[in-house]
Amino acid sequence: MKHLVKRRDILKSSLAVSFSLTTPALALAKTDDMTAAILDTFGRLPKESDAILLKIPPISENGYSVPVEIEVESPMTNKHFVKKIALFSDRNPLPLLAVYKLTPRSGLAKISTRVRLGGTQSVHAIAEMRNGDLISAKAKTLVTVAACVIL
Repeated sequence: MKHLVKRRDILKSSLAVSFSLTTPALALAKTDDMTAAILDTFGRLPKESDAILLKIPPISENGYSVPVEIEVESPMTNKHFVKKIALFSDRNPLPLLAVYKLTPRSGLAKISTRVRLGGTQSVHAIAEMRNGDLISAKAKTLVTVAACVIL
């Protein structure tokens, strides 16, 4: 019995091999990595609070650009203001997404941005107040996979 190798089969297998060699594997962070990043940024862990609001869509069709809004209840006066807001991801290869420094001259403790997420996960916002308090909020988003992938 004669086995014939078709040109089409050779092209498919070579394309699959080249795709796997050129596409880096997505390394996901662990919760311990995010905890270490929080400790590196703030020196201690925050407590959850209703004074910080984190908005993220429940479903994000494109993980390359996910809109995020953070708002902290603060009068933003010289005696009481938000010094720093940081965003963390519990599954991205690098857990620290962004850090924003604020002053009373910022007017509002409100940030709107877009972040890149490597899959379905929770995003954590942590705010450091002038008096040293750390407060946090988290929100989860389901990141869908692109529908049109050509191999």
